Amino acid sequence: MTNLRYAIIGCGRISPNHIAASQENHLNIVALCDLDESKMDSLISTFQLSNHVKKYTDYKKMLQKEQPDLVAICTESGKHGKIALDCIEAGCHLIIEKPIALSLEDADRIIEKAKTKQVKVCACHQNRFNKSVQKLREAVLGGRFGRLLYGTAHIRWNRGKEYYTQAPWRGTWEQDGGALMNQCIHNIDLLRWMMGEEIEDVIGMTDNLTHEYIEAEDLGLAFVKFANGSYGVIEGTTTIYPQNLEETLYIFGEKGTAKIGGKSVNLIEEWKFGDSLDDTINVKEMFSEHPLNVYGFGHKPLYADVIDAIQNDRDPYVTAEDGRKALELVLAIYKSSKEQKRVQLPIQKTSTLDFIGQYHRSSEGHGEGNDQE
Repeated sequence: MTNLRYAIIGCGRISPNHIAASQENHLNIVALCDLDESKMDSLISTFQLSNHVKKYTDYKKMLQKEQPDLVAICTESGKHGKIALDCIEAGCHLIIEKPIALSLEDADRIIEKAKTKQVKVCACHQNRFNKSVQKLREAVLGGRFGRLLYGTAHIRWNRGKEYYTQAPWRGTWEQDGGALMNQCIHNIDLLRWMMGEEIEDVIGMTDNLTHEYIEAEDLGLAFVKFANGSYGVIEGTTTIYPQNLEETLYIFGEKGTAKIGGKSVNLIEEWKFGDSLDDTINVKEMFSEHPLNVYGFGHKPLYADVIDAIQNDRDPYVTAEDGRKALELVLAIYKSSKEQKRVQLPIQKTSTLDFIGQYHRSSEGHGEGNDQE
């Protein structure tokens, strides 16, 4: 067990992945926090946590009494910003579930305050640690594609009414956003990361086609022009019948073609390069994984990286700045769709709250809860 004291705020849908990763990395789990005590009890039972692990319904009291070194924030997305700033003020290093916040202003505050307080902040984009994604990143950095031409991100998933009624904050502009912000932001992050990160402009279209009971979009389509002259295409939806179909990332270059597919970009399905440096069949076998669900195996190595970053005083592999870039791209798509025009990046002072009423949905019946994904 490391000497790092660990706590988690928000014990809903994604929290078991964080608790499992914290145990696998031998953190000293000292506290759980959630408004619903039964959720904490469920985690304690499932993971056979020590009797010394404390339960809190007030995260500020937890921070004060337990003084954790590392905190995972897994609440509804709209609360990430405020909780993160309070944790940083208390001197805690952070792993923040995606998205890092729902406004660029909150993301900027997190980044600046973390620098001032000298704490590490990791945006939880765990798919960057997939074996398939790491292999793709190696090829990009090694110049194997030659000139990058374009990349495409497809997130073809299903979310039904039961998913939203389980945690009524889902699908609201105040606490969540829609398919692009919640389900699709992982692959949107990967596309931006692979294609050069710096973006000139975005053209986006979004709509709510089948989820009349939520405020935000269930379909998002976008074209992205990167500063290096390459392009990106984004297709994200939660309308696929009858269940999740795929999360796929294509990268096309002058000298290479790669397709990372599966339910959560976990399989190498195409791997062709002009340099013939490796055997395609061997690459597909060695760098593909078969997770039980869309969350994959990335949380464990992400936690290992954050622990090492704390101990060796370096930046995490996935920084708060990385989280902001993914957030900015989603918000730019929203902005383009609402204004029905091309949006140039960077954008500033933009929030999901700017899009309330876009699909004329009623907010009645939406409440609070601690859950994710």
